[in-house]
Amino acid sequence: MSGPETSHLALVREAGRVRLRARPTQRPAPGELLVTTPTAGLCGTDVQMLRGLRDDPAPVIGHEGVCRVVAAGAGVPDALAPGTSVVINPTHGSDPSFLLGHNVDGLLQERTLIPATAVRDGLVVPLERELDPVLGALAEPLAAVGYALGLLATAAPRTLVVYGDGTIGQLAVRAARRGLGDDIRVVLVHHTREGLEWSAQRPLPGVELTLGEVSRAEGPVAVLLATPRTGTLQALEAALRIGGEDLTVDLFGGLPPGASSTLLPGVDLAAVRAANCAGQPVPAVFTTVRTAEGHRVRLTGHRGVANSHLLRAAAELSDSPALYRDVVTHVVGPLEAAAIMSRLATGPGRTVDGARLIKLAVRFAQAPPHSRESA
Repeated sequence: MSGPETSHLALVREAGRVRLRARPTQRPAPGELLVTTPTAGLCGTDVQMLRGLRDDPAPVIGHEGVCRVVAAGAGVPDALAPGTSVVINPTHGSDPSFLLGHNVDGLLQERTLIPATAVRDGLVVPLERELDPVLGALAEPLAAVGYALGLLATAAPRTLVVYGDGTIGQLAVRAARRGLGDDIRVVLVHHTREGLEWSAQRPLPGVELTLGEVSRAEGPVAVLLATPRTGTLQALEAALRIGGEDLTVDLFGGLPPGASSTLLPGVDLAAVRAANCAGQPVPAVFTTVRTAEGHRVRLTGHRGVANSHLLRAAAELSDSPALYRDVVTHVVGPLEAAAIMSRLATGPGRTVDGARLIKLAVRFAQAPPHSRESA
């Protein structure tokens, strides 16, 4: 690395709080990359980790944002030369040792070391064009939404019901017509009146807003469960009560270990969700089951995204920035972010500085000159 830089600032989890700390900046070894993330996002899974609902060990979390290569170790391809704008695919489809921001330190810091396994196996994806750094915090979640909508499109639905009004739910209703066609009926189900009011203040053409039950729909129905893992089962059971014989459900939101439902006797819901990972297999896996009342339901789910999903999401954000910009409700510096994250760790509230929090984006300092390591 050029210059005397030996440390950088990081948002570090410590004893139930988040502190802004100086950490040693590691030189990339052969095959590794050092990247900077001008603006990194905080997602719902990150909040679950802050609250101790997941046991992921990484002290520095975060996997959302457009990065720039600062330094490259020996043997790294020229396509990833210093200065290149990239997105990091956080989920390795075959190497469980790499899950960015979960078991490997993530992007909520000024510098992040990307291991050789991620570089070698193509998880560092060069962008074809520049993307606004704040919108870059939405690239990975929008890619996951694109994955889900692609799965649900196989059912040719006439109605899309989205449970959950956080980042994923808000992105899904904005992207629905691009993924499922202009004629799709879209319903966004909220779990609090505050969330309903936030959406009502930002109306989207053709999107119905509701709090609670959804009326029975005609024709094929697709359901996206954009819920935290603590709310997925409740949302699933609400979706099953919509009824009908042509229902397809994406278990997007994750599930607690051993999750099951009396409405779907004998179904291993976690296994259904885990059957698709990082865009594989193709075609994707669907599980057709019968409810306790005898109705037919197709279930699917997924972990991670494919590189193609990330590139399509970045292009969508570049082409239609105004459609998605209001989802990023708070853009702050790292010191303020530490205080906000500490508050989120200790309580369920979603109000920050008097405004409802959907997506928090943390803006870090600009990168210094970059370099390629010679060894």
